[in-house]
Amino acid sequence: MLYVLLDMMRAWLTKIGVYPVVGVLDQIQFRALAAAGLSFALVVLLGKRVIRKLIALKIGDGGSTDAELLREHAASKAHVPTMGGVLIVGAIFVSTFLLADIRVNWVYLGLFVLVWLAAVGGADDWLKLTASRRGTGRQGLYAWEKLVFQLGIGMIVGFFAYRYGTVVDGGAVQESMGHVLNLPFQRSYDPTTKFPNEGLVYLGMPAFMILSTLMVAGVSNAVNITDGMDGLAAGTSGIVSFGLILLALVCGTQGAAQYLLVPHVVLVDEIAVMGGAMAGACLGFLWWNCKPAQVFMGDTGSLALGGMIGYIAVVTRQEFVVLVMCGVFILEIASVMIQVGWFKYTRIKTGTGRRIFRIAPYHHHLHQGGWAENQVVARLWIVAIVLCVIALASLKLR
Repeated sequence: MLYVLLDMMRAWLTKIGVYPVVGVLDQIQFRALAAAGLSFALVVLLGKRVIRKLIALKIGDGGSTDAELLREHAASKAHVPTMGGVLIVGAIFVSTFLLADIRVNWVYLGLFVLVWLAAVGGADDWLKLTASRRGTGRQGLYAWEKLVFQLGIGMIVGFFAYRYGTVVDGGAVQESMGHVLNLPFQRSYDPTTKFPNEGLVYLGMPAFMILSTLMVAGVSNAVNITDGMDGLAAGTSGIVSFGLILLALVCGTQGAAQYLLVPHVVLVDEIAVMGGAMAGACLGFLWWNCKPAQVFMGDTGSLALGGMIGYIAVVTRQEFVVLVMCGVFILEIASVMIQVGWFKYTRIKTGTGRRIFRIAPYHHHLHQGGWAENQVVARLWIVAIVLCVIALASLKLR
């Protein structure tokens, strides 16, 4: 909004000689960093007040499990309030609304994704965490209900992102880089002519919507599963968000995209501001969520953060690169899927279910193996940093 107002007042500000001072907001890089700083400040400054309110409402984290280690882990944190994701989501929304160009389709579609998934996570948190107070009623949303909402927003993203990426010339729809299936190490442009390469795979709307749905719903669930130790999901999401800033700037800038031979998507660089807001909010949340945590983000924050990461991957046409950046999240959700699948398979075949991991998700497997919680979190952060560097470096390997 501030950027839009500045643009509307450009002539008057230039006339009175003020524009050279405030004109720095024209630079997307500056606004991305400013969004990071603003969202960080909002979470840190408002954190204590929000935590007190959550404690007053007795919004603490519960849950049941048949694993002794997890019961002990949950019991040690029973006094810590959850639903702190309202801090993350609120800071991202405010920072993006103020500093991004909200006239750009990619921005308001991203805000819609953020609010949608935060509302789903918030409803799930609230139902679970007030169940004991109500005495009766459901313990959160059913798994299929959450999945329906996640798949639904993924399909909505696919539909509108496909339309926004469509190029119309003289009434005829042309093949667009916004629809390219960006395969690893594939050159999107001819290095000499800078024209799109032959042999690129252009997705139709049905295939595009399927890919979008898988990315948004899949990464949303993966971040949600990762959120099981102090600082793990917030720190890893913050690391990935910094990588998303660079991806958005590269893919939204024609010269940079053609130099690195990756798809150029018009105006998607504005998403860098949203990436900055995500990074700042995650770092600010770590102020309160690092061990010993004073608050948890809950489904309110984890579903929204994961969905936003998936959304940015789709609109920048960098799904494979982002999946590498999200390697920690992929490992976590894969460990659960493998554990459940193998347990059911062996129970059918032998009558006794067997496990591959000590406990799933993988961070609890490491914890039960003797790693301290701080070690697990710090080492997975290191893995996330290395994977982000590898993913970004792969842009040059074309």
